Amino acid sequence: MSDLFTHGYALLIGVGNTADPGYSLPVTVKDAQALKAVLTDANFCAYPNTPDRVRLLQNQGATHSGILDGLDWLKGCAEADPDATIVIYYSGHGTDLDSNAYYLLQHDFNEQAIPQTALSAETLSEKLRKIEAKRLWVIIDSCHAEGMATAKNDLPADFLPTALPKGVIDALKQGEGRAVFTSSRGNQSSYVRPDGILSVYTYHLIEALKGMANQPGDRLVRISNVMTHLGKTVSESARNFWDEEQTPFFDAAAEDFPVAMLRGGKGLPSQTQSPELPRVMTNQEVMTPALAMAKRSLAILEEQAAGFGMLQMPGHLRIDLEEKRREVAELEARLKDGKSNG
Repeated sequence: MSDLFTHGYALLIGVGNTADPGYSLPVTVKDAQALKAVLTDANFCAYPNTPDRVRLLQNQGATHSGILDGLDWLKGCAEADPDATIVIYYSGHGTDLDSNAYYLLQHDFNEQAIPQTALSAETLSEKLRKIEAKRLWVIIDSCHAEGMATAKNDLPADFLPTALPKGVIDALKQGEGRAVFTSSRGNQSSYVRPDGILSVYTYHLIEALKGMANQPGDRLVRISNVMTHLGKTVSESARNFWDEEQTPFFDAAAEDFPVAMLRGGKGLPSQTQSPELPRVMTNQEVMTPALAMAKRSLAILEEQAAGFGMLQMPGHLRIDLEEKRREVAELEARLKDGKSNG
């Protein structure tokens, strides 16, 4: 019998149909449904397939109050289970009004009153801070008008879609053991595969959860595995399918924690490896994988930057590179200091 990822909890949101049909994105429901299927498959991620472990909000269920209730539910899960690993996934529109506030547009938002009716990043961040889980992973596949052109009608002309801004990401990952992944950067679009079955980002996310970036002997899928696969595949698919740029973004304040079982705990054939969740580790044990993950993230950024000349490199990518290089240097210094004092 396959093992279960017994401490896994997930809230999956696919906005799909909205009260204003001009903003509907049917593919986002396909995304959320497909992610739920792989998370609860005993032969893959092996989350318990029960409503107290995995909740799916879609179409009329993906309301403002429904999402907030779901976040409150996760808060209770973390309080009841000290070893909880929590996943929050959103697939839908996102917009930055006048660069002052970012909003996710759920089913029942009002186009004429977005600040009053849409889910603000401030509200989302406040809810996340109250979820005191050791391991929390936020995934935003924020789909935009340009990228959705093959899947739906044109959006209203005054709609200005944007990816999740860096400042919002910093707010979302406040706390211990937090990781935030987004499907694109800046004003890039998030694209749908030409066959329309899924968005490009979620398609490759599911590949990663099935073990595409794991190594022989692995029995768990970790944050770094997912990061590696998305960093290599999303940009390539967007260029191959649409001749456009879509660069996924990763940020974490955590050790390299597991997010799912690998092939139901059977993993990839090789030496046996314990499927147990990480024990409470020493500072040095935490710093070593954190440095490894930061270096891997830096390598992905440098690979992306290599596709641009210095003059053509987008400003946000240059800033990300500088910040990640600084993070690597700080982690190296802290690890060296910890060893010298040990």
